[in-house]
Amino acid sequence: MTIGILRDALTPAPVAALLFPDVSAGGMSQLRVGLERALNHSSYVYVSPLRSDGHESSCHAQVWFGWLNGAVIVSSKARSWRAQCVALGLDRARIWVGDYGSWKRPFGTNEAFRAGPSFDARGSIVEDQSLLQQLFTAYEAKYPAEFSIWRDRIEHGFHDGSRVLIRYAPDVASA
Repeated sequence: MTIGILRDALTPAPVAALLFPDVSAGGMSQLRVGLERALNHSSYVYVSPLRSDGHESSCHAQVWFGWLNGAVIVSSKARSWRAQCVALGLDRARIWVGDYGSWKRPFGTNEAFRAGPSFDARGSIVEDQSLLQQLFTAYEAKYPAEFSIWRDRIEHGFHDGSRVLIRYAPDVASA
């Protein structure tokens, strides 16, 4: 599913406010198309949980993802900071889309991802075998060489509880 489905469900102005709250109506269309293209074709998203005061945490991650049913879906270790934040009720996150290289560097950080398309989202842990299979289909298409190494590990982890699916849905309330 693409963001076009979400866009069709809402009028253009609320969608622009949802995904690009600081963008004027004139630039809205070009950026929305850019985000949709990025979500459909990018190999990575960068995720940063938002603290209870709304500021970004110092934790960021460049991760594989699937854009499924209007949300970013990631597989993560159950003990990862992403999963723990959601489990503790710190479910808000900022998502950037694109490949800007690793954000951590030996001497500082790479903040290039901040120039890419982004949106705020609400995370939730999802226990849904059919969603896992949809994510596998997306991963097989996006990461054909690498995914075969990870498939069994992700699937076994999902079943034994050591891995979880996190669904990051665009956050209408933050718009």
